[in-house]
Amino acid sequence: MTSPVTFEQIDLSLPDGTADSYFAHPDDGARHPGVLFFMDAYGLRPWLRKMVETIAAHGYTVLAPNIFYRSGRAPVVPMPDRSDPEAHAAFFAALGPMRAALTPEKAIEDANAYLDRLATSEVVTPGLLATTGYCMGGRLALRTAAAFGGQVAAAASFHGGYLAADDRSDSPHHAAASMTAELFIAHADQDGSMPPDQIERLEAALDTANVRYTSVVYPDAPHSFTMRDTAAFREDAYERHLRDLFALLDRTFRTTAE
Repeated sequence: MTSPVTFEQIDLSLPDGTADSYFAHPDDGARHPGVLFFMDAYGLRPWLRKMVETIAAHGYTVLAPNIFYRSGRAPVVPMPDRSDPEAHAAFFAALGPMRAALTPEKAIEDANAYLDRLATSEVVTPGLLATTGYCMGGRLALRTAAAFGGQVAAAASFHGGYLAADDRSDSPHHAAASMTAELFIAHADQDGSMPPDQIERLEAALDTANVRYTSVVYPDAPHSFTMRDTAAFREDAYERHLRDLFALLDRTFRTTAE
């Protein structure tokens, strides 16, 4: 199912500033289930707009905020040349202070505001919402599901990093006992930020907490495999991610997404 989409760039007023955001929904005048989309570290840009519109065309209202809004509007740091390792390293060095400003506590405060914006939208179906996230956004999607179990019915993470790192307070496996949403977690088999021992630790924590989840490893896929504007992009893994994400969302919202 696809439909024409309305896309807007909107500003969200938050206590710490204004979060520039992408907002898209089917152009049919109806309400649709809300999905909070957490960006990767590269930020809001044309490819993420395409992803947001693709999810919206499947029958959802999607909000993708610039989670680094405290440091400026997107692009907070311009995308590096994908073929230049030095430019890539310089990008992440510049991004360091901005990531540090998004503390675990601030991230959850922001998520609360993002969910409220979706819940009060006239184009969002009243009731439960969903989250999806990529790279660092995958971690945020799962943490949001844990923090707001009464609002989030489904959460997806794609090539999320450090999802079961014992030395990180924001590692989602620490909050497994608070998760009531159904989870879908897709790992890359070539991802140093989510090695096999972390996958096992995450699954053990979810099993102990009786969380409903699917955890899969996409083969021949590096970290950031969904991002067409990076050297890590893999077309087959990207298409599989869409099928898996839509299956999760449709299971959750089948009475309202038709």
